[in-house]
Amino acid sequence: QVRLVESGGGSVQVGGSLRLSCAASGYAVSSVYMGWFRQAPGKEREGIASIDRFGTTLYVDSVKGRFTISQDNAKKTVYLQMNSLKPEDTAMYYCAADSYVGNWLESYEYNYWGQGTQVTVSS
Repeated sequence: QVRLVESGGGSVQVGGSLRLSCAASGYAVSSVYMGWFRQAPGKEREGIASIDRFGTTLYVDSVKGRFTISQDNAKKTVYLQMNSLKPEDTAMYYCAADSYVGNWLESYEYNYWGQGTQVTVSS
């Protein structure tokens, strides 16, 4: 059974950093597509970063240069390093996975989801 568990969220001031972790079980992270999404209150869930089985990473423009997605195959964990955080980064953050993803930005492409971890950035 595939299971994803996020951790690392919290409250931070503008300009601060957080590292989110997504621990996977039931499969090897190196064999699937992994994505990070976020959802702010009243807004749709948006894809912000992804990494494929070849290690290729993609980012949405709003986080490019500030966020880094990476994976540790031995630990079956995917990370999202978030630097230079802004108030607009405040959201619930989710990791997602699937064996194949056509459009990495779309939540419907992923069948497996974690429970989410809250990130709050205050000024």
